[in-house]
Amino acid sequence: MVKIIMHGCNGAMGQVISSLAEKDEELEIAAGIDLNPEQKNGYPVFSSLEECTVQADVIVDFASAKAVDHLLDYCGQTGMPVVLCTTGLSQEQIQKVSETAEKTAVLRSANMSLGVNLLLKMVKEAAKVLAAADFDIEILEKHHNQKVDAPSGTALALADSINEAMDQQYHYVYDRSSRREKRDKKEIGIQSVRGGSIVGEHDVIFAGQDEVITFSHTAYSKAIFAKGALSAAKFLKGKAAGLYTMADVIG
Repeated sequence: MVKIIMHGCNGAMGQVISSLAEKDEELEIAAGIDLNPEQKNGYPVFSSLEECTVQADVIVDFASAKAVDHLLDYCGQTGMPVVLCTTGLSQEQIQKVSETAEKTAVLRSANMSLGVNLLLKMVKEAAKVLAAADFDIEILEKHHNQKVDAPSGTALALADSINEAMDQQYHYVYDRSSRREKRDKKEIGIQSVRGGSIVGEHDVIFAGQDEVITFSHTAYSKAIFAKGALSAAKFLKGKAAGLYTMADVIG
């Protein structure tokens, strides 16, 4: 049994994770942390980590970037493993993640979906063959009209995965409207669409002479991110200090 402290338990994702955990015999949400602890849950809720008196194996975080610094400080001091799902971190916070991972186990990924992380592996392998054969690479991502950042973290992670496979030869282009010139062979175009209630769609397009290969992933609900977070919690229990990703979870 893996006992979890849900950091940000009364947020949308916190509630989805809590609901899924109830149906998993290998997991238990032992306690929650939330600035609004009044909401009824099937476990005790505390307004801060310091107030929590419940023992657990791992923290799962789906709160906000503003709360990440304190969370990392707490985990570094106590040695509590943490699955860090909050996105939109600053470069300083990302550096702090690495520093915390020297003291305890930290798992952080741009996207917690198991499918997306498999896609990251697939496009890396595809790039070794197709980019080397002069295929152009484009990434198209679509999200709901409330998403404030563009491109998505997942689109950038896909580009980074391809670029890593190609020894960092590529640069990223987000807008071609300001210039009139042919496409650079060493660019990865990344385009964003915002509209309606689209949960998340990502297409990685390899366009060659007379043929096109497209890798696609569509998220139909936030539950896929919750499932990934719970798989990560199971994986992280008992792990030595270090920085882990969902690539470690899927093997």
